[in-house]
Amino acid sequence: MVAFRRVITALAVLALFTGLASAQVGGSGQSQLTCSTNVAVTPQLRGEGFTEQTGDITISCSGGSALAAGSTIPQVNITVFYNSSVTSRLLTSCAANATNCANEALLLIDEPGSGLPGYGPSLAQVLCTTPLTGCAATVGAVAGPTFNTAVIPGTATPAPNVYEGVVPVNSTNNRAVTFNGIPVLPPTTTGLRVFRITNVRIDATPLIGGVASGATAVQANIAISGATSLAISNSAPIVGYVSAGLSATASGVTSLNQCSTQTKTSVNTLTFTENFGTAFKTRVVAQSNNLYAGQLGSLPQNTPPYPNNNGNQAVPGAIYNSESNFVFPVTTANSSGTAGLADFGTRLKATFNNIPSAAHVWVSTSNVNNNAFPVTAPSPVGGSNGNQAGSGTYVGYALLINGENTSDGTTAPGSGFLPTIAATDNGPNNGNVPIAEVSIVNGSGAAVWEVVNTNPNTSESFKFAVYISYPANVAQNSPVPGTSTVNLSFAPTATSATNSQSLSVPRFAADNSAARNIFSINICRTVLLYPYITNQAGFDTGLTIANTSIDSLGSSGSVAAAQSGSCKLTYFGGTTTAPTTPPGPSDTGNIAAGTVWANTLQAIAPGFQGYMFAVCNFQYAHGFAFISDVGARNLAMGYLALIIPDPGTVSNGTRNASPPCQGISGCVNSGEQEGH
Repeated sequence: MVAFRRVITALAVLALFTGLASAQVGGSGQSQLTCSTNVAVTPQLRGEGFTEQTGDITISCSGGSALAAGSTIPQVNITVFYNSSVTSRLLTSCAANATNCANEALLLIDEPGSGLPGYGPSLAQVLCTTPLTGCAATVGAVAGPTFNTAVIPGTATPAPNVYEGVVPVNSTNNRAVTFNGIPVLPPTTTGLRVFRITNVRIDATPLIGGVASGATAVQANIAISGATSLAISNSAPIVGYVSAGLSATASGVTSLNQCSTQTKTSVNTLTFTENFGTAFKTRVVAQSNNLYAGQLGSLPQNTPPYPNNNGNQAVPGAIYNSESNFVFPVTTANSSGTAGLADFGTRLKATFNNIPSAAHVWVSTSNVNNNAFPVTAPSPVGGSNGNQAGSGTYVGYALLINGENTSDGTTAPGSGFLPTIAATDNGPNNGNVPIAEVSIVNGSGAAVWEVVNTNPNTSESFKFAVYISYPANVAQNSPVPGTSTVNLSFAPTATSATNSQSLSVPRFAADNSAARNIFSINICRTVLLYPYITNQAGFDTGLTIANTSIDSLGSSGSVAAAQSGSCKLTYFGGTTTAPTTPPGPSDTGNIAAGTVWANTLQAIAPGFQGYMFAVCNFQYAHGFAFISDVGARNLAMGYLALIIPDPGTVSNGTRNASPPCQGISGCVNSGEQEGH
């Protein structure tokens, strides 16, 4: 609660508006009603966002001529134009031929429910239920609290003080929001009449990139039309600045071998860093130190009129630093929804690509210090203490959830609230990190985490661990060799800034950076060269290939592990009948670990003379050739086959090679080269 109280104290600056405390007409008043605008907080907007919150605009009016009790109060239409599309959530299902629809942008008269002293702030927040035309009001004529104030015509009931915005739809001109039929009762000499415009969201993506200062201004322009005129100074306030909100990295590519089974092997750490302190936000400000208080979306009362301070974020002008803004339930004949309430807090998404079909990807269910140790969760998760700077209990925390668009819901914790994914296992490296598997379909899948505790006063980084599992099956070329990548972004992602009643708020553009490499699977093979073999002129060559992928050298650091596979034999030279044409390739068949294949050239390539490559689908192959006259009665010689550095893999057939060869050209480690 301390942080929330600190936020609320910001409202003290509104004390200069003490004149709106009475908001009653008395005396002769001034003939000219004059107004000025103010944006008390100019927020930073994330350039990746389609639904970014702009700063509230207050229009403070003074003077004007007194209106007689019982007379009709003049109405105006207030339109605010922005330099990007208005994307505040629609609160009605617009007909196909509709041109204007109500949305969650609101205009409040005289700060109702703010807790400030005086008559206007003391009123309940009452909605005008006809946003396309506004609501008529008259000057109170009955003695009592509403005398000479705005009332519903023919009654002593206070007039509505909350108005929905209206936006054009099915149009390319959607950069404006209009508040129709706003009654303007001149405050004359008694003080100020204050109109607050809140809950306006815009598409910030066209403004990303900024100017020399690193940010682009969000410009608003205010226009007034209707039965009376308002002279407004500073009618073009700046309501925000746009810059990139996220920097994201992967720790680097981890090289794995196709022939080596992996079991939840740590392969990468993904890091999401906010570029400014308020880029990461909870759904609502946590107003208590209860479990998931920052993710609660329900209000304690769901029927109007709403009392003062009626629940989460219902105080006009308060600074919340959450994905939601001024939260106000709307229920009319044509509108339904909760204005200002986001569907969830900031979400972070890792989209995995090119994952082999045999592989399984696992991620940490919360952020980690590193892939061996998770961040210690705040207690309770999502409570207010975990969000406070300097309290000694602050912990930036995020949880894995079951979908980028799944709402946090409106029910209490324990009733399907907050769509988290429970850990099903623990990662290796001491088994401390809770993990869950990512669903991979056709080589792609995504993991999404929601920020549930964050500090707006510092730029934070959230790290998440990635692990890989797969069975080695070289004979079936599985898993398929290649490099797997990841894209990192805010979530959920969308393709445009469409006005919508159903699309999630917030939503973001997809990652526009190149996919980051996270791990690669390399083929396991050994390339043997037999530089001279013959089965001509009375000579023959005996050939052997030993699979030495098992040994007893573990105590001395051997990395050998049992592998098996065949060797493809390719000949270069000719035969006695075709001196320049070699025979086609042949195959040894599977050579099990710890065994030796042996044969003669007479049996596999009769009449051949030249050289031969044996490409074996396992590491640690060694070859021997023995050339002699038939029967080995007169002449004989033998040699070890040369082991050639493999240009297609990091594996070159050597144990503990460091650094491994990437190819023959420029190879640092030339590998085993017996038989010179």
